[in-house]
Amino acid sequence: MVKPRKDYPEKGDLAIGTVTRIANHGAYVQLDEYDNKEGMIHISEIALSWVRNIRNFVRENQKIVAKVLRINPQKGFIDLSLRRVTEQQRRQKIQEWKRAQKAEKLLEMAATKIGKTLDEAYTEVGLKLESAYGSIYNGFELVSEKGTKPLEDLGIKKDWIAIISEIAENYVEPPKVNIARTIEMTCWKRAGIDAIKKAFREAINAVQDEETTVNIYTLGSPKYRIEISADDYKQAETILEKIINTAKTSIENEGGKLEYLKS
Repeated sequence: MVKPRKDYPEKGDLAIGTVTRIANHGAYVQLDEYDNKEGMIHISEIALSWVRNIRNFVRENQKIVAKVLRINPQKGFIDLSLRRVTEQQRRQKIQEWKRAQKAEKLLEMAATKIGKTLDEAYTEVGLKLESAYGSIYNGFELVSEKGTKPLEDLGIKKDWIAIISEIAENYVEPPKVNIARTIEMTCWKRAGIDAIKKAFREAINAVQDEETTVNIYTLGSPKYRIEISADDYKQAETILEKIINTAKTSIENEGGKLEYLKS
C-alpha cells in the first residue's frame, strides 16, 4: 500500500482501485491510492458496449484503473468510469502505480537503516524528489544514473544522501528511453492473420539479441503499436527501425502492406 498523498482524487484523475462488490446498478471500488476510500462505477460507465451482466466485465477483487467523474467529499461520493479509460492509459497508470510501490519500499528501507519513520522519509526526502523530478522513483533512477548530485541539488541532509545513494546503486536500474510507433498492417489473403503474426514474429526475432524491451499490441486490427525501451534514444530508434523494416519485408512478401501512422 502506497502512503496516500491526498485525501481525495480530483475530477479527471485516473485511479487504481480494487473491485469489492458488484450490484445490479454498478460496481463498488476501493481506491488504493486514497486510503481505500470507496467509489462507484455506474453500469452505464462500465463499458462502451451494452452491459447486460456487469460480471462479464469486472469481478470482485479485480484490480482496475478508473477515471474520476465526480467527487463530493461532504457526502463521500466518488463517481468513476471504466469505459472512459483507454488501454494505453490503463497500462501507463499501472506502471506508475508499480513504480510508486517500489519507491515506497526503497524509502522504507532507507528509513529503517537510518532509524527514522516512513513519514519522516517522505517529509525529508520523498516529497522533495517528487516535487523536483516528477515522482519519487524518478529521483531514485537519477541517483542511480548520476550519483549523489540530484540529492545534493535539493539540499537533502548528508545522512540521507549516503543511504539513498547506496540503495539506488544496489536496487535501482538507470532510467530507460521509451519510444513508440503506430503502424497499420494488412493482408487480404485467406491466411492474412497468420501472415501478420509471422511478420511480427520475424521482426522480434531480428532484435532478440539486443539489450532492449519490445512490446507489440493491437489497437484494434489493422492498427498496431510497437513500444521500445532501451538505454538511449539512438539505440531505441535503431531497433524500432529494424523491427518495422523486417515486418514490412515479411508482410509484403505475403502480398500485404505496412503503413506508418501518427503515434
